[in-house]
Amino acid sequence: MNFVDCHEEPIHIPGYIQSFGYLIGIDVESHSITFFSQNISNIFNIENVEFLFGKKITDFPESFKSIMDSDIYHSLHKFTRRENETYFDKIIIGVSEYHFSVFRSKNHIFLEFEEVLANPNKRISNKYDNFYIIDNAQEIWEQLLSTLSKIVNYDRMMVYKFMADGSGKVIAERRNKDIESYLGLHYPESDIPRQARELYMKKRKRIFSNVHSETVPLLSKTHKTIDLTFTGSRGMSPIHGQYIKNSGASSSFSVSIIIDDKLWGLVTCQNSEAKHIDLEDRVQAGIFTALASNAYSSFKSKKELEYRIGLNEKSAYLKSDFLKHNTLFDSLIENKGEIRELPEADGLVIVSDEDIVTDGITPERSLIGKIINWAHENTQESLYVNRSFLKEYGDELGLNENAAGIIIYFIERSKNEMLIWFRKEFDEHINWAGNPEKQIGVFSQNGEEKHIISPRTSFQTFTENIKGNSRRWSSRNLSAIQSVRDVILETSHKQYNAIKELNNQLRKVNEELDSFSYTISHDLGTPLTVMKLNAQMLLSNFEKTDKNKNKLTSIIEEIDGMAEMMHDVLQLSRAKHSEIELEIVQPANTIKKISDNAKITFESPRSEIIIKDCPEVLADKTMMHQVFLNIINNAVKYSSQHDQPRVEIEGFEEGENIIYRISDNGIGIPEEDKHKMFKIFNRMDNAKKFKGNGVGLSIVHRIMNRIGGNVDYESNKDGTSFILTFKKP
Repeated sequence: MNFVDCHEEPIHIPGYIQSFGYLIGIDVESHSITFFSQNISNIFNIENVEFLFGKKITDFPESFKSIMDSDIYHSLHKFTRRENETYFDKIIIGVSEYHFSVFRSKNHIFLEFEEVLANPNKRISNKYDNFYIIDNAQEIWEQLLSTLSKIVNYDRMMVYKFMADGSGKVIAERRNKDIESYLGLHYPESDIPRQARELYMKKRKRIFSNVHSETVPLLSKTHKTIDLTFTGSRGMSPIHGQYIKNSGASSSFSVSIIIDDKLWGLVTCQNSEAKHIDLEDRVQAGIFTALASNAYSSFKSKKELEYRIGLNEKSAYLKSDFLKHNTLFDSLIENKGEIRELPEADGLVIVSDEDIVTDGITPERSLIGKIINWAHENTQESLYVNRSFLKEYGDELGLNENAAGIIIYFIERSKNEMLIWFRKEFDEHINWAGNPEKQIGVFSQNGEEKHIISPRTSFQTFTENIKGNSRRWSSRNLSAIQSVRDVILETSHKQYNAIKELNNQLRKVNEELDSFSYTISHDLGTPLTVMKLNAQMLLSNFEKTDKNKNKLTSIIEEIDGMAEMMHDVLQLSRAKHSEIELEIVQPANTIKKISDNAKITFESPRSEIIIKDCPEVLADKTMMHQVFLNIINNAVKYSSQHDQPRVEIEGFEEGENIIYRISDNGIGIPEEDKHKMFKIFNRMDNAKKFKGNGVGLSIVHRIMNRIGGNVDYESNKDGTSFILTFKKP
């Protein structure tokens, strides 16, 4: 026994047609008859149909006179140009009028006939094609069904839309009052398999006049399978026939809804009794459906244009506001509400390195951290979109209902900069026309028994509750995300250029400042020395009690202070630009000498300086001396007024680094002043009673950066510890 999937059934080559039709196939090149339906003898006067094979229509002038008299027949050469270019005519065969259709498919020209049926109930006026004045999508489809009811008038007429997951939904319906409604019901993808959808794109009008009638086989001596894709009377799949029977119908008619060259949906009609729709009416139904499809497409384009204009306005405002801020992170934070609302999200998370800012309804901080790590490990593209994030990863990440849907946009992955939009779980209920689960059935084809997905026997409403999903992220939502991304890229580029320009200007200013620093430190040294010597000479001529002597002493002290400041500024400039030579240096002796001199310099003989282990470091010897000089001097100076001044110096290994900790029990650093610790000429309020100019720590900071180290500190009311980090040799 063989198993046949619905998607594999060869429905385009059934080997038979429906009983309302008659078919003759002739070779494109020779125009000889190669196949025909068994029933053609019912309308053409032919005693033995077997004589037709290999012959031409002209070989039977009496039987096929009505065909040869047709204008179409005299233009058969036209049908070799384009496939499925169909020509129509009406001819009299016997005493009845028939529709005569001619088209080419592959190597054959198809001559198809069906009897003309009058439709006395057809009422069409030009008002029914005014779909373009309707400014509502739902009304367009309802107007279409109302129009088609004057032509087709089946018991049930529906507009069936294909959904993103392949299933279908009835979005509009017109029916007799005595039958139940299918409006709003969903149908699984297997109800209209893939190859059937492909045929709906090629042959846009399909009729199954009577599911209970016998089929008419095709006869051919040279072709085992004949492609009937474009044939109006093509026989239907037995599975499809059983499906229609199970639904309680005896006849079906459908017209494809094509939008943007894709199968958007179907107008599908069912009738409880067998019913055939005349070819002319079927063509007219197709024309009205095409008009409605074009009207819907125009309506959607108009709405999309309006949305795009509104989105562009919002993006322009966002861009303008972004440029008001110095950094991208600041821009995002100041506009977080607008950024969240653009894609209609419930929550937004802005991530920049270790900083996380939220807006709206978001998961807890701990969950956000897990999602960030998951995104780095499991996504490759800059944009990740999922409406089933909770359903797929809820257990793994411990998510809650606030993270059912997610969009992740990596601004810069290496810097951990990203935006994350969230949507809450959506309580989703889908009403199916019967249980959508597939059932396996058995049918017979060409004398062979086969297993196949069985058509459903019940169309009673079946409700499926779906958990773990959010509302779908629409194309508009993704367009909004794209707009945010464009704003970020454009403004970031402008901000980068602005910062680059500022950096260039700052570099020039620093170069000028360094030049100025060197000038005042070097060129003004001589005049200051002369001033000091003259002041000292004048001082020696005054008595101890002379008031002028005190003034001269004050002048000399100010000159010394100015000279010290110029010396420190020169040291700062050298710390930035001097050539460095890293080598293994043993700091013990340097620290001992600096400590002894500091006690003398700051007149603090009571200071206890404890020097513990002093491991060697990788540094520039001269610069290292400058670092310890400034730090130890500060430690002794700012602890000198303590009752028991104490300084402790200790070095130790920590991983690949050597750490030196210089601790004192001095005045400490106020919390509110910590942000300006390493800025030049900045002094703490509690340090102003001590002599100094606020340059020393700037020198230390600059030197440590240049030699690949670091300087930090810890401070409270009991004193301060400076931490120097050097590279281990």
